[in-house]
Amino acid sequence: MFGGATAIRQRSIIPGFELSLGVTLSYLGLIVIIPLCVLLLNASDAGWAKIWAELSSPRTLAAFRVSFGIAFLAAAFNAGFGFIVAWVLVRYQFLGRRFIDAMIDLPFALPTAVAGISLTQLYAEKGWLGSALAATGIKVAFTPLGILVALVFVGLPFVVRTVQPVLQDFDRETEEAGALLGASRTNILRRIVFPPLIPAVTTGFTLAFARGIGEYGSVIFIAGNMPGYSEIVPLLIIIKLEQFDYAGATVIAALMLVASFILLFTINLLQAWTRRQQGG
Repeated sequence: MFGGATAIRQRSIIPGFELSLGVTLSYLGLIVIIPLCVLLLNASDAGWAKIWAELSSPRTLAAFRVSFGIAFLAAAFNAGFGFIVAWVLVRYQFLGRRFIDAMIDLPFALPTAVAGISLTQLYAEKGWLGSALAATGIKVAFTPLGILVALVFVGLPFVVRTVQPVLQDFDRETEEAGALLGASRTNILRRIVFPPLIPAVTTGFTLAFARGIGEYGSVIFIAGNMPGYSEIVPLLIIIKLEQFDYAGATVIAALMLVASFILLFTINLLQAWTRRQQGG
């Protein structure tokens, strides 16, 4: 306390913080960081020639376009219709509402292979919906459109469950005040309701996009898996492994990891910027 005394270590205001932080970092390192680092190291061991050969391969590039492009479209579709579903479940009371609310989580619990088989039977040319669509010249199963349907199915809950709590906590008095001041319903939605929901919708979009990029089980049955047309990156990795091309599979997996990280990091930066704009 005086000149010759040593400084007394201050206690953390959060009990057990250091231990919790150590456990968290250790768990994160063992489960996430170390395996991903090993993957990148194994990919680098394949050599730059192999990396460039896989990166410039027309089949690989086509698979990346299919996986990322259709996953983006499915996430954008879910962002719009997921918001509508969440709005209906929160703002309206109707018969069967709880049943529909429970069904939203079905893609979480349903095995992806089961979902893929069910969607294929439903949208095949002789299926219930596929036959009607085929009569109009629209083919869903075994085309990129089938991949879109599968990714919409598995990604919808991410948007609904992200937007729903925000809508439930939304202050309805602000809407009523806007209506009393003479604002139209369109202006109330555009200026009062939508701005606070943009971060939630963006988060749901990001989660659905991330799920769609790596989705495998529900896609391979309905995609047709034609190289350069409806082949996804996860399936291409499996094919490389079956052909004992372990170096090629590792390189493609590493490229998938890097591309996914860059895209998701960019989306998260956009989401943070949106929140700052709204806060400012």
